[in-house]
Amino acid sequence: MNTPKWLNVALWLSIVTIIYNIIEGLVSVYFGSTDDTLVLLGFGIDSFVEVISGIGILHMVIRMQRSEIKDFDKFERLALRITGVAFMLLAAGLVAGSVLKIIQHSKPETTLAGIIIAAVSILTMYFLMYYKLKTGRALNSEAIIADAHCTRTCLYLSFILLASSVLYELFKINYIDIAGSLGIAWYAFSEGRESLEKARKNQLACSCCDNCH
Repeated sequence: MNTPKWLNVALWLSIVTIIYNIIEGLVSVYFGSTDDTLVLLGFGIDSFVEVISGIGILHMVIRMQRSEIKDFDKFERLALRITGVAFMLLAAGLVAGSVLKIIQHSKPETTLAGIIIAAVSILTMYFLMYYKLKTGRALNSEAIIADAHCTRTCLYLSFILLASSVLYELFKINYIDIAGSLGIAWYAFSEGRESLEKARKNQLACSCCDNCH
């Protein structure tokens, strides 16, 4: 096994994940705000939270290039705590936003942007998940495999966005957008809980949102 080669692959996968989530977050938040679609807005904010998590993973991979690691360092634990709290706040915000939408009887103008963004995200997340799993297995690294599981959760969120966006565009029922946003809220809460648990236990082997799979 060519360990330096696979560690370089892991490094670039982490960088691509961060850059992609920044772009996806910006585009999703913009269209989620302008089109008044809560599920797309929540999806975009989730992408920004994933950037924080991705920075922690990138830092970990850089440490792996220097020596074998057994647990998270101080920076990585901080990133996990910030990620966990941010996910919890996102979940609470989406629930509150859903209630407000019901009270105001507001609905999205269109969800076409959500369909396009979700389709691109599904392809991208599948690619990243596949190669993270392959890299993690090549390095026998449970930490990288756990990161691949986190990417799989992002893939699930993309399917939620796609389903709710397509169904809303077909039927124009406001509750479809609300249901999609609540689905993302549930995953955000689960991810937040897992991140905080990982930081508390300091376990590299704990995969993201284990109870979601």
